[in-house]
Amino acid sequence: MKSLSRKNLFFFGLADMPIQMASVPVAAFIPNYYGQDLGISLAAVGLVLLLSRSFDAITDPLIGWLSDRTVSPWGRRRVWMILAVPVLMVSIYKLFFPDPNNVSAFYLFIWLTCLWLGWTMLFIPYYAWAAELTADYHERSRVTGWRSSIGLAANVVSKLVPAIAIFCCAYGGTRETLFLIGVMLLGLLPVSVCLTVFMVPEGKNFIPAKLSFVPGLKLMLKNGPFKRLIVAFFINQLGTSISTALIVFYVRSVLQEEDKTILQLLVYYFFNLCGIPFFVRFSSQIGKHRAWSLALLAFAFCMLGYLSLGPGDFYWMLPITAVTGFLAGSFWVIPNSMKADVIDIDRLQSGEDRTAWYFAIWSLATKIALSLGPAIALGLLSMTGYDPGNQAEGADASVEGLKLLFVFGPAAGFILTAIIAWNYPITEKYHVEIKKQIEKSRGG
Repeated sequence: MKSLSRKNLFFFGLADMPIQMASVPVAAFIPNYYGQDLGISLAAVGLVLLLSRSFDAITDPLIGWLSDRTVSPWGRRRVWMILAVPVLMVSIYKLFFPDPNNVSAFYLFIWLTCLWLGWTMLFIPYYAWAAELTADYHERSRVTGWRSSIGLAANVVSKLVPAIAIFCCAYGGTRETLFLIGVMLLGLLPVSVCLTVFMVPEGKNFIPAKLSFVPGLKLMLKNGPFKRLIVAFFINQLGTSISTALIVFYVRSVLQEEDKTILQLLVYYFFNLCGIPFFVRFSSQIGKHRAWSLALLAFAFCMLGYLSLGPGDFYWMLPITAVTGFLAGSFWVIPNSMKADVIDIDRLQSGEDRTAWYFAIWSLATKIALSLGPAIALGLLSMTGYDPGNQAEGADASVEGLKLLFVFGPAAGFILTAIIAWNYPITEKYHVEIKKQIEKSRGG
């Protein structure tokens, strides 16, 4: 099978940039800004975050279902991505540049809900399209590698620019960070999406989805490898979200270096970026599921290094962060490539191309994990008696509890994920047989 050109891979990856660039400020800075600077109660902000994400349970499957059935001169995926741009741009403008005199909990709810709707309209068709660019087992890892690398590069820049503004221009703070990232997003979003849509051809060799909702769902539930993979990825994301929720607390209370958190994040995501090309090659040599499992186990082992750190040890933390960041590069590449493989089983069984429907269910499971992880982490942390405002010595029992939770919470999730994924059935050899059967059933 002919490999995809670097030109197509580059232009396809551009649309991932705004997705990755927006993820951290929306998750971390928006709640803090509206709750602390704009005067909305933290309880109200928390309720708004929960209610706005609850609509994903409806919109994710709906957009996936509609995208698979879309018929247009532009194909099934690109038309949805174009429609998502104005929804996202208005939502970003309203959220990142609010008028302080007109802000309320209802205001935050409306524009967060619109943001998630636009995000779903862009994210699900785009990732489904990625799975359809090639049917080759290893080429799919190339696609996810290029896409993730370009997206992560934007993620790094979104942290680097505010860091430079703080250290070089004394321009910093939550409002200022949101302003800088908001300006970058509003400029980048239409350009990157349009370049992907207009420069990359969408394949037309597909069978439109016609199965109704209930029979289609029943067929999906019979897909054993899909269920195994989504459980493994759910637990992987749960571990990652626990680590993300606790990292600021760890740096503040264990290392007592609050102002250096942005540097830790830069190192972590930079080495994510470095790890991606390695795991594209490594997975082609030993198999995707084995490469993913080994990276998970190594990550869990390296987390033990954080147990030895204490006040003033921030720069001793960075080598551990670099290694774990490199290993986490596998999280961006391998599971996403495996998703495309497992959908081929559905193509064989249903006789249709229902890629977006599968990615919608995957997206919903991911969002549940990313919401549940912080709730578990902060709930367990509160049970230790941890008080973020009273940790001057950094050595009492609650801080030790924070340290243990930060290390063993994610590590337990990663080890369990590796166990589930180790004997995953879709190997390269098995996938070749699936492709042959699909080609035979579709007349070559």
